[in-house]
Amino acid sequence: MEKTVQNTKSKTFTDLMRGLFKGILDPLGNFLNRLGITPNMMTMLGLLGNIGGAWFLAQGNMVLGGVFVLICTPFDALDGTMARLRGEASEFGAFVDSVTDRYSELFILGGLLYHFLQINDHLSAIAVYIAAAGSVLVSYVKARADSLKFDANTGVLTRLERYLVIAPLLVLNQPVIAVWIVAVLANITALQRIWKVRSQVHRSR
Repeated sequence: MEKTVQNTKSKTFTDLMRGLFKGILDPLGNFLNRLGITPNMMTMLGLLGNIGGAWFLAQGNMVLGGVFVLICTPFDALDGTMARLRGEASEFGAFVDSVTDRYSELFILGGLLYHFLQINDHLSAIAVYIAAAGSVLVSYVKARADSLKFDANTGVLTRLERYLVIAPLLVLNQPVIAVWIVAVLANITALQRIWKVRSQVHRSR
């Protein structure tokens, strides 16, 4: 007999923060909606802002690049809030939002990779590659688990935590520390999610 595992999704740190800041996000989302700004516009502004930040990072201007990342990445929370308040939340919108998040993160890491290669810091360049791989795997493991009806909502460094590591450390001109923290903890997070799915598979037998 085929067995299907269904779980009540556990809450991540990101989920908890969304709930905590709902009182701020909802009024701000309403204000932006009244200005005529659409959720898709907010998504694209966040992506373009992060691309701009990545360009400054590639030039070695960590502080200005970090300011762009610090300001533009939270647009990710606002676009979803705006869509919900407009009654336009959809699975496709959530899909596009997730894809643009990955692009934003990879552009930022790509800017850092270019910078480290330009100054011949090959060890830090390797750290950026490991960080990028870990960040993608964190998202991929969750998406694959969701498609199989497993709960992979766990880990020490999900999307919000990576932002809270990278953005402030870039503003403080500490890119090497930022990429090494993400390189190590993002991959640990991917392994945590794999282990959580494995434990659910064993319980279903």
